[in-house]
Amino acid sequence: MRGGLGARLRASAIALLVEAALSVALGAPRDADAQLQHAAAAPYPLGDAWGLRIASQLVEHPLAAGQAATTFGIGATATGTVDQDLSLHGNAELRRGASVVKADAIHYDAGTDMTDAYGRVLVVHDGNAFAGPDAHLQLDSVEGTMTSPHYRFNLTGGSGSGTRVDLLDDSREVVYDGTYTTCHCANDPAWYLRASRLDLDNAAGVGIAHDGVLVFAGLPLFASPWMSFPLNDQRKTGILPPTFSISSTSGYDIAVPIYFNLAPNYDLTVTPRLMTKRGAMLTTDYRYLSPTYSGSLSVSVLPDDATTHTNRYSIAFQHRENLGNGFAAYANYNRVSDASVPSDFSSANSLVVGSQTLFQQEAGVTYNHGPWSVLARVQNWQSFTTTPPYSREPELDAKYTRYNVGGFDFGADVNATRFTIPTADSTEGNRLTFDTFVSYPIVAPGWYVTPKLQWHAASYDLTSIGSDAPAGQPKTFTVNVPTASLDMGATFERTVRLFGIDMVQTLEPRLYYVDTPYRNQTFAPAFDTAPLDFGLAEIFTSNRFVGGDRVSDMNRLTAGVTTRFVDAGSGTELARFVLAQEYYFRASQVTMPGDTPPTVGPSDVVAGAAFHIGTGLELQQAVEYNQSSNELTQTMAGVDWKPADGKVVNLAYLYARANATLDDEPENQVLLSAQWPLTHALSGVGSVDYDLAAHRLVSGLLGFQYSADCWAVSFALQKYTNYNGTTSPTTGTRVLVQLQLNGLSRIDNGLLQQFRTSVPGYSTPTLPAPTSRFSDYP
Repeated sequence: MRGGLGARLRASAIALLVEAALSVALGAPRDADAQLQHAAAAPYPLGDAWGLRIASQLVEHPLAAGQAATTFGIGATATGTVDQDLSLHGNAELRRGASVVKADAIHYDAGTDMTDAYGRVLVVHDGNAFAGPDAHLQLDSVEGTMTSPHYRFNLTGGSGSGTRVDLLDDSREVVYDGTYTTCHCANDPAWYLRASRLDLDNAAGVGIAHDGVLVFAGLPLFASPWMSFPLNDQRKTGILPPTFSISSTSGYDIAVPIYFNLAPNYDLTVTPRLMTKRGAMLTTDYRYLSPTYSGSLSVSVLPDDATTHTNRYSIAFQHRENLGNGFAAYANYNRVSDASVPSDFSSANSLVVGSQTLFQQEAGVTYNHGPWSVLARVQNWQSFTTTPPYSREPELDAKYTRYNVGGFDFGADVNATRFTIPTADSTEGNRLTFDTFVSYPIVAPGWYVTPKLQWHAASYDLTSIGSDAPAGQPKTFTVNVPTASLDMGATFERTVRLFGIDMVQTLEPRLYYVDTPYRNQTFAPAFDTAPLDFGLAEIFTSNRFVGGDRVSDMNRLTAGVTTRFVDAGSGTELARFVLAQEYYFRASQVTMPGDTPPTVGPSDVVAGAAFHIGTGLELQQAVEYNQSSNELTQTMAGVDWKPADGKVVNLAYLYARANATLDDEPENQVLLSAQWPLTHALSGVGSVDYDLAAHRLVSGLLGFQYSADCWAVSFALQKYTNYNGTTSPTTGTRVLVQLQLNGLSRIDNGLLQQFRTSVPGYSTPTLPAPTSRFSDYP
């Protein structure tokens, strides 16, 4: 009898396996199967473009409502009763849909859908795997428990172990006395979270550690009775990795950012910060975003700085909003307690990249539609210089421009501004300007000629007159200045073969003539006007000044020529040479403080060259040469080499005589920056700014980056020079360290961004490609 019953049970089990196998093979409806076969067999026309196409055979088809997935079981031996239970022994395996259970022995109860697995158990659902000595779970709901589990989430790369895991459903688990890490080496991970309880919610992408400790390289870094961490790349509320630095002005500096993901479109970061030489500081950064507006607010406060014995603070607010129908609004507000705040309290892992003495405070409304462009704004400055800029309280500007109306281009710009300044005994007042132009471009293949007429009108109503005003300064007066110009150019091409490469060489001559009569503008204050720099772009303009208070008188011809060498096959520009010079037929009389008007005769010669050689190598050279004195006025030479991502070297030389700079200070500097891999995981970053005239290091940076599979560390040593506009320059040094734990936080706390600023062409280490739930398919 026993042998007969066993035979019947084995026969029933075999029938179940056969039925299951047939159900899997023939589960799709015949019409759907025919469609799949037709899709697979149908060839694509030969003329169709190559590209990615969806393979219908690989599309996942969800079950219809009320339809149950087929259960498939296999083992060395199988016993059971049809529709009641099934026992599998020896390499046992049970599958249903996206769930797989493997073990030495499996017992399945069809009535309760309960699966009991023993010996080398592996439970996999949607790519999430749990391994342990035994497991008890419902196969359909994936609800159950496992002892001494080792788990891995394939989509996110997270893994860990514990004494027990409770599977709450197909996406939530609770691990007791467990660990969590994203390191590939699960037996000895570089970092991990250890907790008495881990609540893991893969659907929400959130993990919560109770009585958690963050361990890195075997050392505990941080402990908390409750901490939240992400299970994917989505933003998540929690504590970000601390940042650490040492500086000569602030001492040891540690900051612990706390991130709050308040909503999908706004968040908040609160950063407590402790500096041993200054005290405790608190920074809040709030960001918001909507389809029509966006903005940010950052506030930092340090009560009673232990070094200066003053309260220190900074405020930065930005807002942009689309009001619809061409209207937009914006606001920028920046304020600090003193000029040294940017250099003293840039974020713990931000390098000091320069000095700042002006802080803008501006709000306005713009309108742009068709030919109209309108701006209404109020602009103020918090200044720490002896000569602050004027504020605009308010400014209204309206532009109207049309192109190709019967062949003509024309436009007008009306600006009304009230200028104020906080310094005593200074000129203030109202200015109304009207600038209009009309031109008739004649453009043909290979050449163009553009005659143009311009008119500048300005009306002043001064409310106060400063002591530096010229004698007899009136309060109300007007200025009218006409300008005529003619711009013409041509392009010639020829084919050449140089260095074994077929090229197209161009020759592009250009002439630009300007005639502006002299109009006395001595009484016009310099509200927003300054001399233009002298360069290739500026010498082809009709005014030597920028702003609304001066229009230079001139009778000048500018001649220039450009030649390019272009790869005939790829269209890449391999080389470019430029030469240009001005000639004044009449000496200019209109001037302003700090400006030297040009005299009759030729100006300095401006020349430039650029080369693109091989893979990633570029050379540039620009020169301004004074023919009268036979000496260089200013020059710039640069070499940029970037053979691949993560490999870049930049070298530049800057030279300028004192009379060629806005501050009348000579410039003679060398700038060197580089990023280069030292090993497969270690790279170096560095930059040097050296003043050859003063024989001093203006700024320097030496940094290293090490990237492992689940963590990265960046280190930098920086020397900087700070000038706040009211005192002598000061120097300082800083040591900065940033640790990134991949999977726990990928947010750059400042150091990597500063590497990008210091090294043009810098690139961050490449992140690994995202995994698939089929990568480790069991």
